[in-house]
Amino acid sequence: MDIKDITHEWHKAAERKDFVKVLMSGEIDEKVYATYLYNQAQCYAVLEKYAQENSLFRHTPGIERTEHLLYDFKALWKDDKEQPIITQSTKDYIRHVEGMREDAHKLYSHIYVRHLGDLSGGQMIRKKTPGPNRFYTFKDVAHKTYKPIVREVIHSYLSLYEEDVRTETQNCFIFATRLFGEMHDLGKIITQQRKDN
Repeated sequence: MDIKDITHEWHKAAERKDFVKVLMSGEIDEKVYATYLYNQAQCYAVLEKYAQENSLFRHTPGIERTEHLLYDFKALWKDDKEQPIITQSTKDYIRHVEGMREDAHKLYSHIYVRHLGDLSGGQMIRKKTPGPNRFYTFKDVAHKTYKPIVREVIHSYLSLYEEDVRTETQNCFIFATRLFGEMHDLGKIITQQRKDN
């Protein structure tokens, strides 16, 4: 049983969302992208906090993304008067991760989806999006060695906790897909506001 096969359909469903097409277009509005980065930073922050507490990055130091997400956000966010909107899916995701803070195998299911995705498909997004793009920039060692390490760890959890790993990888894709939908709608509003101003 391979985790890639298990998650294939969920992955494809996320990739088909309209917001992903905008991300890959090379023409995403900077404020929209900054809002997306800000929401991603909230999600990664809670996940990485509990992953650190459970020593889940001991074999992949430097794979954490929160600091880089916030750096990219600050480089693009020009509005000093307010912070970006935090979407409902982001709030729900934070609550969800808080509820499994001591379950290493569940947390690692989300690391597999998010961090391995950043090392893989994220590299294509990096070429199409504005700003410094530290979010998708990894040290060479990460590209060479971290993918097989993450796959090995998730498969070890899968062999012991198959149902939980299936459920949590699916949940992570569901939350990501919800965020893409919310960002597509928010993007229309933000773009229109910029035109009106």
